[in-house]
Amino acid sequence: MRRLLRLAAASALLTLAGCGYHTLGAATHLPPDLHTLAVPVFATRTDVNGTEQALTEAVVREFAARTRFRVTTDAGNGADAVLHGTILKQTTTPLTYNLATQQSSSFLITIVASVTLTARDGKILYQNKNYVYREQYQSSTDLPTFVQEDPAAMQRLSREFARQLVADVLEGF
Repeated sequence: MRRLLRLAAASALLTLAGCGYHTLGAATHLPPDLHTLAVPVFATRTDVNGTEQALTEAVVREFAARTRFRVTTDAGNGADAVLHGTILKQTTTPLTYNLATQQSSSFLITIVASVTLTARDGKILYQNKNYVYREQYQSSTDLPTFVQEDPAAMQRLSREFARQLVADVLEGF
């Protein structure tokens, strides 16, 4: 009888504890009354043009796809929370060098950003002042068929940056 009672108690505890899984976009640390999220265009402290727009658009698309929030780029519309981002640094570094052509054949783009999600009441819901993201890409070494790879690499970087950032915000990392 004791064994049966212990088994029933253990089952009840496991049921109450849950499995730890949750539905998509159900961030438990974000306020339940968060319905509208503003993501204004990221600021930039770099000389590189267009990165702030690409990152902002990717973050807006990712939040819209993965959450129940109404996402806008207008911070002045009374949103329940605002995600501010500032690109602090952007570098492109050669990774490999082709001796035959004497050109770099692969590069690494690194973005360092500061990101803060703030509720309407001023409470910080998420913050990372040193958010680092990298993307590697190959460059064509055949000059007659050369295609500038930077824009495509930046689009991939933006999508992956947004995917990781949204996951971190939703999971509270």
